[in-house]
Amino acid sequence: MSEKKLTLDTISSLAKRRGFIFQSSEIYGGLASCWDFGPIGVELKNNVKNLWWKHVVRMRDDVVGMDSSILMHPDVWVASGHVGAFHDMLVDCLGCKTRVREDHLVNGKCPRCGGSEFTEPQKFQLMFKTQAGSTETGKMDVWLRPETCQGIFVDFKAVQTVSRQKVPFGIAQIGKSFRNEVTTKSFIFRSREFEQMEMEFFVHPDKADEWYEHWREARWNFYIDAMGIKKENLKLEPHKPENLAHYAKAAVDIEYNFPMGWQEIEGIHNRTDFDLKQHQEHSGKSLIYHNQETGEKYIPWVIETSAGVERSVLTAMCDAYDEDEIGGEKRTILKFNSNIAPVKVAVFPLQKKGGLEEIAMPLYRTLMEKWFCQYDEAGNIGRRYRRQDEIGTPYCVTIDFDTIEDKAVTIRERDTTEQVRIGLDKVKDWLVERLK
Repeated sequence: MSEKKLTLDTISSLAKRRGFIFQSSEIYGGLASCWDFGPIGVELKNNVKNLWWKHVVRMRDDVVGMDSSILMHPDVWVASGHVGAFHDMLVDCLGCKTRVREDHLVNGKCPRCGGSEFTEPQKFQLMFKTQAGSTETGKMDVWLRPETCQGIFVDFKAVQTVSRQKVPFGIAQIGKSFRNEVTTKSFIFRSREFEQMEMEFFVHPDKADEWYEHWREARWNFYIDAMGIKKENLKLEPHKPENLAHYAKAAVDIEYNFPMGWQEIEGIHNRTDFDLKQHQEHSGKSLIYHNQETGEKYIPWVIETSAGVERSVLTAMCDAYDEDEIGGEKRTILKFNSNIAPVKVAVFPLQKKGGLEEIAMPLYRTLMEKWFCQYDEAGNIGRRYRRQDEIGTPYCVTIDFDTIEDKAVTIRERDTTEQVRIGLDKVKDWLVERLK
Protein backbone atom coordinates (compact mmCIF):
# COMPACT_ATOMS: atom_id res chain seq x y z
CA MET A 1 0.00 0.00 0.00
CA SER A 2 1.09 3.56 -0.58
CA GLU A 3 2.60 5.48 2.34
CA LYS A 4 -0.40 7.85 2.40
CA LYS A 5 -2.24 7.37 5.69
CA LEU A 6 -5.70 5.86 5.35
CA THR A 7 -8.48 8.17 6.54
CA LEU A 8 -12.15 7.61 7.30
CA ASP A 9 -12.95 10.12 4.56
CA THR A 10 -11.20 7.85 2.05
CA ILE A 11 -13.21 4.84 3.22
CA SER A 12 -16.54 6.72 3.35
CA SER A 13 -15.96 8.17 -0.12
CA LEU A 14 -15.28 4.72 -1.56
CA ALA A 15 -18.27 3.33 0.34
CA LYS A 16 -20.61 5.87 -1.24
CA ARG A 17 -19.10 5.67 -4.73
CA ARG A 18 -19.32 1.89 -4.96
CA GLY A 19 -22.64 1.28 -3.20
CA PHE A 20 -21.49 0.09 0.20
CA ILE A 21 -22.94 2.75 2.52
CA PHE A 22 -24.94 5.97 2.13
CA GLN A 23 -25.96 8.70 4.54
CA SER A 24 -29.53 8.04 5.71
CA SER A 25 -32.14 10.41 4.21
CA GLU A 26 -29.42 12.17 2.25
CA ILE A 27 -31.81 13.92 -0.19
CA TYR A 28 -33.30 15.68 2.86
CA GLY A 29 -29.95 16.71 4.24
CA GLY A 30 -29.25 13.46 6.05
CA LEU A 31 -29.78 12.27 9.62
CA ALA A 32 -26.62 12.30 11.71
CA SER A 33 -25.20 8.95 12.87
CA CYS A 34 -27.68 6.95 10.77
CA TRP A 35 -26.62 4.98 7.68
CA ASP A 36 -28.09 2.97 4.81
CA PHE A 37 -26.31 -0.04 3.33
CA GLY A 38 -26.41 -0.17 -0.47
CA PRO A 39 -26.36 -3.17 -2.84
CA ILE A 40 -22.70 -4.03 -2.21
CA GLY A 41 -22.69 -3.03 1.45
CA VAL A 42 -25.62 -5.21 2.39
CA GLU A 43 -23.86 -8.23 0.85
CA LEU A 44 -20.73 -7.50 2.88
CA LYS A 45 -22.82 -6.97 6.01
CA ASN A 46 -24.73 -10.22 5.51
CA ASN A 47 -21.51 -12.13 4.85
CA VAL A 48 -20.04 -10.88 8.15
CA LYS A 49 -23.20 -11.86 10.04
CA ASN A 50 -23.43 -15.26 8.36
CA LEU A 51 -19.77 -15.97 9.09
CA TRP A 52 -20.25 -15.06 12.76
CA TRP A 53 -23.36 -17.24 12.99
CA LYS A 54 -21.54 -20.15 11.37
CA HIS A 55 -18.63 -20.01 13.82
CA VAL A 56 -20.56 -19.18 16.99
CA VAL A 57 -23.71 -21.29 16.47
CA ARG A 58 -23.66 -23.80 13.61
CA MET A 59 -20.17 -25.17 14.13
CA ARG A 60 -20.83 -25.80 17.83
CA ASP A 61 -23.23 -28.16 19.57
CA ASP A 62 -23.32 -26.11 22.80
CA VAL A 63 -24.77 -22.86 21.38
CA VAL A 64 -28.29 -22.28 20.05
CA GLY A 65 -29.82 -19.24 18.39
CA MET A 66 -32.81 -17.00 18.97
CA ASP A 67 -34.23 -13.66 17.82
CA SER A 68 -35.84 -11.60 20.57
CA SER A 69 -38.23 -8.69 20.15
CA ILE A 70 -36.92 -5.14 19.91
CA LEU A 71 -39.77 -3.91 22.13
CA MET A 72 -39.87 -5.50 25.58
CA HIS A 73 -41.77 -4.97 28.80
CA PRO A 74 -40.47 -1.72 30.35
CA ASP A 75 -39.66 -3.50 33.62
CA VAL A 76 -36.92 -5.39 31.78
CA TRP A 77 -34.95 -2.16 31.57
CA VAL A 78 -35.64 -1.28 35.19
CA ALA A 79 -34.27 -4.66 36.27
CA SER A 80 -31.20 -4.37 34.02
CA GLY A 81 -30.38 -0.93 35.44
CA HIS A 82 -30.74 0.94 32.14
CA VAL A 83 -33.61 3.18 33.19
CA GLY A 84 -31.76 4.40 36.25
CA ALA A 85 -28.18 4.50 35.03
CA PHE A 86 -27.92 4.34 31.22
CA HIS A 87 -27.04 7.95 30.48
CA ASP A 88 -24.08 10.22 29.72
CA MET A 89 -23.18 13.46 31.45
CA LEU A 90 -22.94 16.19 28.80
CA VAL A 91 -21.59 19.72 28.84
CA ASP A 92 -21.66 22.54 26.27
CA CYS A 93 -18.50 24.49 25.53
CA LEU A 94 -19.23 28.18 26.15
CA GLY A 95 -16.70 29.11 23.49
CA CYS A 96 -17.64 27.09 20.39
CA LYS A 97 -20.99 25.66 21.64
CA THR A 98 -19.84 22.09 20.99
CA ARG A 99 -21.68 19.47 23.06
CA VAL A 100 -19.35 16.83 24.48
CA ARG A 101 -19.38 14.07 27.06
CA GLU A 102 -17.85 15.27 30.30
CA ASP A 103 -15.54 12.25 30.45
CA HIS A 104 -14.24 13.07 26.95
CA LEU A 105 -12.79 16.46 27.93
CA VAL A 106 -9.06 16.45 27.30
CA ASN A 107 -7.41 17.71 30.49
CA GLY A 108 -10.53 19.78 31.17
CA LYS A 109 -10.48 21.40 27.74
CA CYS A 110 -12.82 21.30 24.76
CA PRO A 111 -11.56 18.82 22.13
CA ARG A 112 -12.66 21.20 19.35
CA CYS A 113 -11.50 24.69 20.40
CA GLY A 114 -9.41 24.08 23.52
CA GLY A 115 -11.69 26.18 25.69
CA SER A 116 -12.06 25.47 29.40
CA GLU A 117 -15.44 26.98 30.29
CA PHE A 118 -18.54 24.79 30.12
CA THR A 119 -22.15 24.62 31.20
CA GLU A 120 -23.15 22.51 34.17
CA PRO A 121 -23.25 18.78 33.32
CA GLN A 122 -26.67 17.43 32.36
CA LYS A 123 -27.92 13.87 32.09
CA PHE A 124 -28.45 12.61 28.55
CA GLN A 125 -30.67 9.50 28.36
CA LEU A 126 -29.20 7.07 25.84
CA MET A 127 -32.38 5.04 25.34
CA PHE A 128 -35.08 5.98 22.83
CA LYS A 129 -38.57 6.09 24.33
CA THR A 130 -41.71 5.31 22.37
CA GLN A 131 -45.27 4.21 23.16
CA ALA A 132 -47.21 1.00 22.65
CA GLY A 133 -51.01 0.80 22.61
CA SER A 134 -53.93 1.59 20.34
CA THR A 135 -55.56 4.40 22.31
CA GLU A 136 -54.32 7.46 24.17
CA THR A 137 -55.50 6.12 27.52
CA GLY A 138 -54.17 2.64 26.87
CA LYS A 139 -50.68 3.63 25.80
CA MET A 140 -47.63 2.42 27.69
CA ASP A 141 -44.16 3.91 27.57
CA VAL A 142 -41.66 1.41 26.16
CA TRP A 143 -38.04 1.62 25.09
CA LEU A 144 -36.20 0.66 21.93
CA ARG A 145 -33.67 -1.82 23.23
CA PRO A 146 -30.13 -0.44 23.68
CA GLU A 147 -28.65 -3.96 23.58
CA THR A 148 -29.77 -7.43 22.53
CA CYS A 149 -28.54 -9.43 25.50
CA GLN A 150 -31.46 -8.71 27.83
CA GLY A 151 -33.78 -10.58 25.46
CA ILE A 152 -31.56 -13.62 25.92
CA PHE A 153 -31.53 -13.34 29.71
CA VAL A 154 -35.31 -13.12 30.11
CA ASP A 155 -35.78 -16.12 27.77
CA PHE A 156 -33.02 -18.19 29.38
CA LYS A 157 -35.30 -20.79 30.96
CA ALA A 158 -37.61 -21.06 27.94
CA VAL A 159 -34.74 -21.59 25.49
CA GLN A 160 -32.94 -24.00 27.81
CA THR A 161 -36.08 -26.08 28.21
CA VAL A 162 -37.05 -26.37 24.54
CA SER A 163 -33.47 -26.87 23.30
CA ARG A 164 -32.77 -29.46 26.03
CA GLN A 165 -29.35 -27.92 26.54
CA LYS A 166 -27.37 -28.53 29.71
CA VAL A 167 -25.10 -25.98 31.35
CA PRO A 168 -22.59 -25.04 29.99
CA PHE A 169 -24.33 -23.79 26.87
CA GLY A 170 -24.85 -20.53 25.00
CA ILE A 171 -27.65 -18.55 23.39
CA ALA A 172 -26.77 -16.29 20.45
CA GLN A 173 -28.59 -13.70 18.43
CA ILE A 174 -28.02 -10.96 15.87
CA GLY A 175 -30.31 -7.96 16.02
CA LYS A 176 -30.89 -4.23 15.98
CA SER A 177 -30.16 -2.00 18.96
CA PHE A 178 -30.68 1.73 19.40
CA ARG A 179 -28.74 4.31 21.38
CA ASN A 180 -29.34 8.04 21.37
CA GLU A 181 -25.64 8.75 20.92
CA VAL A 182 -24.23 12.23 20.78
CA THR A 183 -23.49 12.95 17.11
CA THR A 184 -20.07 11.63 16.15
CA LYS A 185 -17.76 12.05 13.18
CA SER A 186 -16.53 8.47 12.99
CA PHE A 187 -18.60 7.21 10.02
CA ILE A 188 -20.35 3.91 10.90
CA PHE A 189 -18.17 3.18 13.94
CA ARG A 190 -20.73 4.71 16.29
CA SER A 191 -24.33 5.16 15.19
CA ARG A 192 -27.77 5.52 16.73
CA GLU A 193 -29.19 2.42 15.04
CA PHE A 194 -26.89 -0.57 14.80
CA GLU A 195 -26.74 -4.34 14.84
CA GLN A 196 -25.12 -6.50 17.47
CA MET A 197 -23.84 -10.06 17.32
CA GLU A 198 -24.09 -11.30 20.90
CA MET A 199 -23.71 -14.64 22.62
CA GLU A 200 -24.41 -15.33 26.30
CA PHE A 201 -22.73 -18.52 27.53
CA PHE A 202 -24.21 -19.90 30.76
CA VAL A 203 -21.78 -21.74 33.02
CA HIS A 204 -21.35 -23.17 36.49
CA PRO A 205 -19.87 -20.46 38.77
CA ASP A 206 -16.77 -22.58 39.40
CA LYS A 207 -16.10 -22.84 35.63
CA ALA A 208 -16.55 -19.16 34.76
CA ASP A 209 -12.85 -18.28 34.62
CA GLU A 210 -12.11 -21.27 32.41
CA TRP A 211 -14.86 -20.41 29.91
CA TYR A 212 -13.88 -16.75 29.92
CA GLU A 213 -10.42 -17.74 28.68
CA HIS A 214 -11.94 -20.10 26.12
CA TRP A 215 -14.13 -17.45 24.53
CA ARG A 216 -11.44 -14.80 24.62
CA GLU A 217 -9.21 -17.04 22.52
CA ALA A 218 -12.02 -18.19 20.22
CA ARG A 219 -13.15 -14.67 19.40
CA TRP A 220 -9.58 -13.43 18.84
CA ASN A 221 -8.95 -16.27 16.38
CA PHE A 222 -12.21 -15.56 14.53
CA TYR A 223 -11.00 -12.18 13.28
CA ILE A 224 -7.68 -13.56 12.07
CA ASP A 225 -8.63 -16.99 10.73
CA ALA A 226 -12.21 -16.45 9.52
CA MET A 227 -12.38 -12.77 8.58
CA GLY A 228 -8.75 -12.53 7.49
CA ILE A 229 -7.92 -9.41 9.54
CA LYS A 230 -4.19 -8.70 9.86
CA LYS A 231 -2.95 -9.76 13.28
CA GLU A 232 -0.78 -6.67 13.66
CA ASN A 233 -3.89 -4.48 13.46
CA LEU A 234 -5.55 -6.22 16.42
CA LYS A 235 -4.88 -6.20 20.13
CA LEU A 236 -6.47 -7.37 23.37
CA GLU A 237 -7.14 -4.62 25.90
CA PRO A 238 -8.14 -5.94 29.36
CA HIS A 239 -10.30 -3.67 31.53
CA LYS A 240 -8.59 -2.49 34.67
CA PRO A 241 -10.40 -3.47 37.90
CA GLU A 242 -11.40 0.13 38.57
CA ASN A 243 -12.94 0.42 35.08
CA LEU A 244 -15.03 -2.75 35.15
CA ALA A 245 -18.80 -2.47 34.82
CA HIS A 246 -20.61 -3.02 38.12
CA TYR A 247 -21.82 -6.46 37.00
CA ALA A 248 -18.49 -7.75 35.66
CA LYS A 249 -15.72 -9.78 37.26
CA ALA A 250 -13.48 -9.52 34.18
CA ALA A 251 -13.64 -7.96 30.74
CA VAL A 252 -11.41 -7.60 27.70
CA ASP A 253 -11.86 -5.68 24.45
CA ILE A 254 -10.63 -6.80 21.07
CA GLU A 255 -9.44 -3.55 19.48
CA TYR A 256 -8.61 -2.66 15.89
CA ASN A 257 -6.21 0.04 14.72
CA PHE A 258 -8.66 2.27 12.81
CA PRO A 259 -7.66 5.50 11.04
CA MET A 260 -8.84 7.30 14.20
CA GLY A 261 -6.74 5.04 16.44
CA TRP A 262 -7.28 1.90 18.47
CA GLN A 263 -10.97 1.26 19.14
CA GLU A 264 -13.09 -1.61 20.45
CA ILE A 265 -14.74 -3.97 17.96
CA GLU A 266 -15.80 -6.68 20.41
CA GLY A 267 -16.03 -7.19 24.14
CA ILE A 268 -15.75 -10.44 26.10
CA HIS A 269 -17.15 -10.18 29.63
CA ASN A 270 -17.59 -12.32 32.70
CA ARG A 271 -20.96 -10.90 33.79
CA THR A 272 -21.23 -13.17 36.88
CA ASP A 273 -24.85 -14.03 37.81
CA PHE A 274 -25.93 -10.39 37.95
CA ASP A 275 -28.38 -10.40 35.04
CA LEU A 276 -30.28 -13.57 35.87
CA LYS A 277 -30.48 -12.57 39.54
CA GLN A 278 -31.87 -9.16 38.65
CA HIS A 279 -34.55 -10.57 36.37
CA GLN A 280 -35.45 -13.27 38.87
CA GLU A 281 -35.88 -10.66 41.60
CA HIS A 282 -37.90 -8.18 39.51
CA SER A 283 -40.09 -10.72 37.69
CA GLY A 284 -40.70 -13.07 40.60
CA LYS A 285 -39.96 -16.02 38.28
CA SER A 286 -37.25 -18.56 39.07
CA LEU A 287 -34.25 -18.57 36.78
CA ILE A 288 -32.43 -21.25 38.78
CA TYR A 289 -30.85 -24.06 36.79
CA HIS A 290 -31.36 -27.60 38.10
CA ASN A 291 -28.71 -30.15 37.17
CA GLN A 292 -30.75 -33.34 36.91
CA GLU A 293 -27.68 -35.57 37.15
CA THR A 294 -26.16 -34.11 40.32
CA GLY A 295 -29.22 -32.51 41.87
CA GLU A 296 -27.37 -29.20 42.23
CA LYS A 297 -29.37 -25.99 41.81
CA TYR A 298 -27.79 -22.62 41.07
CA ILE A 299 -28.09 -19.44 39.04
CA PRO A 300 -25.56 -19.73 36.17
CA TRP A 301 -22.85 -17.21 35.58
CA VAL A 302 -22.60 -15.68 32.11
CA ILE A 303 -19.68 -15.23 29.74
CA GLU A 304 -20.69 -12.73 27.06
CA THR A 305 -19.23 -12.04 23.64
CA SER A 306 -20.59 -8.87 22.05
CA ALA A 307 -19.58 -7.52 18.63
CA GLY A 308 -20.96 -4.72 16.49
CA VAL A 309 -21.90 -5.58 12.91
CA GLU A 310 -21.15 -2.09 11.58
CA ARG A 311 -17.84 -1.98 13.40
CA SER A 312 -16.93 -5.37 11.95
CA VAL A 313 -17.82 -4.11 8.47
CA LEU A 314 -15.68 -1.00 8.98
CA THR A 315 -12.85 -3.18 10.27
CA ALA A 316 -13.05 -5.36 7.17
CA MET A 317 -13.04 -2.36 4.81
CA CYS A 318 -10.15 -0.60 6.53
CA ASP A 319 -8.06 -3.76 6.74
CA ALA A 320 -8.71 -4.68 3.10
CA TYR A 321 -8.02 -1.22 1.64
CA ASP A 322 -4.92 -0.98 -0.50
CA GLU A 323 -3.49 1.03 -3.38
CA ASP A 324 -0.97 0.05 -6.04
CA GLU A 325 -0.06 0.83 -9.64
CA ILE A 326 -0.55 -1.20 -12.80
CA GLY A 327 1.15 0.12 -15.91
CA GLY A 328 1.62 3.50 -14.28
CA GLU A 329 -2.07 3.74 -13.37
CA LYS A 330 -3.16 3.97 -9.72
CA ARG A 331 -5.42 1.16 -8.56
CA THR A 332 -7.65 1.14 -5.47
CA ILE A 333 -8.34 -2.34 -4.19
CA LEU A 334 -10.19 -4.02 -1.33
CA LYS A 335 -8.40 -7.25 -0.52
CA PHE A 336 -11.29 -8.93 1.28
CA ASN A 337 -10.96 -12.47 2.50
CA SER A 338 -13.14 -14.51 0.15
CA ASN A 339 -15.31 -15.48 3.16
CA ILE A 340 -16.72 -11.97 3.32
CA ALA A 341 -16.14 -10.51 -0.17
CA PRO A 342 -19.53 -9.06 -1.28
CA VAL A 343 -19.19 -10.22 -4.89
CA LYS A 344 -17.32 -13.48 -5.38
CA VAL A 345 -17.12 -13.58 -9.19
CA ALA A 346 -17.67 -11.10 -12.04
CA VAL A 347 -18.40 -12.31 -15.58
CA PHE A 348 -17.40 -10.17 -18.57
CA PRO A 349 -18.14 -10.72 -22.25
CA LEU A 350 -15.29 -8.89 -23.97
CA GLN A 351 -17.80 -7.07 -26.19
CA LYS A 352 -21.57 -6.70 -26.23
CA LYS A 353 -21.78 -7.97 -29.78
CA GLY A 354 -20.44 -10.97 -31.62
CA GLY A 355 -22.41 -13.64 -29.80
CA LEU A 356 -20.22 -13.58 -26.68
CA GLU A 357 -23.21 -12.94 -24.44
CA GLU A 358 -24.66 -16.26 -25.56
CA ILE A 359 -21.73 -17.94 -23.79
CA ALA A 360 -21.26 -15.45 -20.95
CA MET A 361 -24.84 -15.29 -19.71
CA PRO A 362 -25.33 -19.07 -19.21
CA LEU A 363 -22.00 -19.21 -17.33
CA TYR A 364 -23.11 -16.26 -15.17
CA ARG A 365 -26.43 -17.95 -14.39
CA THR A 366 -24.63 -21.16 -13.42
CA LEU A 367 -22.23 -19.37 -11.07
CA MET A 368 -25.10 -17.36 -9.54
CA GLU A 369 -26.54 -20.58 -8.16
CA LYS A 370 -23.61 -20.80 -5.76
CA TRP A 371 -22.30 -17.24 -5.25
CA PHE A 372 -23.35 -13.62 -5.50
CA CYS A 373 -21.95 -12.59 -8.89
CA GLN A 374 -22.04 -9.60 -11.21
CA TYR A 375 -22.39 -9.43 -14.99
CA ASP A 376 -20.75 -6.42 -16.63
CA GLU A 377 -20.50 -5.69 -20.35
CA ALA A 378 -20.13 -1.89 -20.20
CA GLY A 379 -16.84 -0.12 -20.93
CA ASN A 380 -13.37 -1.35 -21.71
CA ILE A 381 -12.08 -4.39 -19.87
CA GLY A 382 -9.58 -2.38 -17.82
CA ARG A 383 -12.29 -0.17 -16.34
CA ARG A 384 -14.42 -3.17 -15.55
CA TYR A 385 -11.51 -4.74 -13.68
CA ARG A 386 -11.04 -1.50 -11.68
CA ARG A 387 -14.69 -1.45 -10.67
CA GLN A 388 -14.44 -4.98 -9.33
CA ASP A 389 -11.12 -4.27 -7.59
CA GLU A 390 -12.76 -1.41 -5.69
CA ILE A 391 -15.50 -3.65 -4.31
CA GLY A 392 -13.11 -6.51 -3.56
CA THR A 393 -14.24 -9.16 -6.06
CA PRO A 394 -11.70 -12.03 -5.90
CA TYR A 395 -12.09 -13.28 -9.50
CA CYS A 396 -13.17 -11.92 -12.88
CA VAL A 397 -14.02 -14.28 -15.75
CA THR A 398 -13.69 -12.91 -19.30
CA ILE A 399 -15.28 -14.48 -22.36
CA ASP A 400 -13.49 -13.42 -25.55
CA PHE A 401 -13.69 -14.36 -29.23
CA ASP A 402 -11.22 -17.21 -28.74
CA THR A 403 -13.76 -18.76 -26.38
CA ILE A 404 -15.96 -19.56 -29.37
CA GLU A 405 -13.21 -21.76 -30.79
CA ASP A 406 -11.34 -23.18 -27.77
CA LYS A 407 -14.23 -23.26 -25.28
CA ALA A 408 -12.01 -21.64 -22.64
CA VAL A 409 -12.15 -18.39 -20.63
CA THR A 410 -9.65 -16.11 -18.90
CA ILE A 411 -9.84 -15.86 -15.09
CA ARG A 412 -8.11 -12.90 -13.46
CA GLU A 413 -7.15 -12.93 -9.77
CA ARG A 414 -7.77 -9.69 -7.87
CA ASP A 415 -4.67 -9.23 -5.72
CA THR A 416 -1.96 -10.35 -8.14
CA THR A 417 -3.84 -9.55 -11.40
CA GLU A 418 -2.47 -12.86 -12.72
CA GLN A 419 -4.56 -14.55 -15.42
CA VAL A 420 -5.13 -18.19 -16.29
CA ARG A 421 -6.95 -19.86 -19.17
CA ILE A 422 -9.53 -22.43 -18.02
CA GLY A 423 -11.94 -24.60 -19.97
CA LEU A 424 -15.57 -23.50 -19.72
CA ASP A 425 -16.57 -26.83 -18.26
CA LYS A 426 -13.97 -26.51 -15.48
CA VAL A 427 -14.67 -22.92 -14.35
CA LYS A 428 -17.07 -23.73 -11.54
CA ASP A 429 -14.89 -26.45 -10.02
CA TRP A 430 -11.81 -24.20 -10.31
CA LEU A 431 -13.61 -21.44 -8.42
CA VAL A 432 -15.07 -23.80 -5.80
CA GLU A 433 -11.55 -24.91 -4.92
CA ARG A 434 -10.43 -21.31 -4.34
CA LEU A 435 -13.59 -19.87 -2.77
CA LYS A 436 -13.91 -22.49 -0.02
